[in-house]
Amino acid sequence: MSDTYDVLIIGAGPGGYVTAIRSAQLGFKTAVVDREHLGGICLNWGCIPTKALLRSAEIYHYMQHATDYGLSAEKVGFDAAAIVKRSRGVSGRLNGGVGMLLKKNKVDVIWGEAAIDSPAKGNQPGQVTVRETKRAEAPKGAKGAGTYQAKHIIVATGARPRAIPGIEPDKKQIWTYYEAMVPEAMPKSLLVMGSGAIGIEFASFYRTMGAEVTVVELLPQILPVEDAEIAGLARKRFEKQGIKILTGAKVTKVEKSADSVTATVEAADGKSQTITAEKLISAVGVVGNIENLGLEKLGVTIDRGIVVTDGLGRTNVPGIYAIGDVAGPPMLAHKAEHEGVICIETIKGLHTHPMDKGKIPGCTYCQPQIASVGLTEAKAKEQGFSVKVGRFPFAGNGKAIALGEPDGLIKTVFDARTGQLLGAHMVGAEVTELIQGYVVAMTLETTEEELMHTVFPHPTLSEMMHESVLDAYGRVIHT
Repeated sequence: MSDTYDVLIIGAGPGGYVTAIRSAQLGFKTAVVDREHLGGICLNWGCIPTKALLRSAEIYHYMQHATDYGLSAEKVGFDAAAIVKRSRGVSGRLNGGVGMLLKKNKVDVIWGEAAIDSPAKGNQPGQVTVRETKRAEAPKGAKGAGTYQAKHIIVATGARPRAIPGIEPDKKQIWTYYEAMVPEAMPKSLLVMGSGAIGIEFASFYRTMGAEVTVVELLPQILPVEDAEIAGLARKRFEKQGIKILTGAKVTKVEKSADSVTATVEAADGKSQTITAEKLISAVGVVGNIENLGLEKLGVTIDRGIVVTDGLGRTNVPGIYAIGDVAGPPMLAHKAEHEGVICIETIKGLHTHPMDKGKIPGCTYCQPQIASVGLTEAKAKEQGFSVKVGRFPFAGNGKAIALGEPDGLIKTVFDARTGQLLGAHMVGAEVTELIQGYVVAMTLETTEEELMHTVFPHPTLSEMMHESVLDAYGRVIHT
């Protein structure tokens, strides 16, 4: 049958489309189902368009500070509609690119909302019913609603913004990242609920564009997954920029008017205050899209909204797999992509092993940027390691000073006994590009001695990575 596949993937986000391409490379007849957009949230409403917005904000910042570089710029301003248009154009271009990649690799695209009727049993393939979707127009050449069969069904349906009862987004005064990416006009004031990567990136963007921004975080530290020292330095920079930050606090009530919201914010000591702003961005995490897929009916194990897998993408029901956000944290596009490749190569029978989540880098593209991989200093100590910690400031690096970016820090954490690199943490210019050097080092099980003997080019920001390693062992040169 023409509608029978070796592999059918539900969801065409980063995890889904990468898995589909790798599946086709391995010789499987492959199809991918989506209901709204190729490339998923990351490409259309997350990673990529936010970086386009942040790039506009970065250029605007430099234009405002042209005199710092011996330049002049008069009547500096911005066009909110043009900024949004550029961001959407970037997403549109890449969305089309995903479609071309799928076509090139002979992956069928099926347009609609999928539900799993049955998994494969013996020689009988599993069955998926695809219903018509009204969310978006189907790409050219895509198949439509119908019944499809596949030997292997991979769930890669991603995640959506978490909603807090009583503070549900309304697309007008209370935004999720969807609305925050396409403002009709720049708000003059903004309250951001949550200080993870999404919340901080939008706080940084809107503050640079001139909004009065307040961030409310339930935990005692902003950027809760980051090393405390790095998060503390980032907070100082944010506050210097004029962002107000309330930690150990929560929004307990929101009252809306025609053109503003008033939030009641309660501190850990029970004291409360009210904050009024034009808009509120709810950035309190995401939840996996596991509803209406038929998973519960088929007995697939789900724990706290996450599809449970064995580390190789396999669920407890043979023939059904899950990757990406629906398979648990960290909910990052690059994790989903790598997880999908592991899953499909396992199906093929290649030698695979579960992904080491301790080697997945995390990046936040605010100003200043933050990047990290591995254990924080506190986590390393909690796990019983005796640690050696190295630090190197941007102020000691010639390239950073030449760039006009002397504020920042690179921190490395080593096992004092073996020299193993346990973690690396950075705040400052372009650290989201630098972090991969440490990721490669950790993957190759590089020791401190090998890092010390590695030649780093001059003048570059990457030299600070070398100096941080040297500092951990009392051999730093430039401080």
